[in-house]
Amino acid sequence: MRDELLTVPEGIARLRIGRSALYDLMRTRHLASLTIGRARRIPAHALADYVQHHLEEAAR
Repeated sequence: MRDELLTVPEGIARLRIGRSALYDLMRTRHLASLTIGRARRIPAHALADYVQHHLEEAAR
């Protein structure tokens, strides 16, 4: 599902990084996220876009 919204723990698990690292990515706008009430959500496609971008950078 392209419009799936992930929680922060789900994003951490998918990227296999720490909580602080994920929040840094969101804070610096390297990883798209949105706030619903007090909860942060990460669109699943944003994780795929982030990984794809870094794979392309590594290939250069």
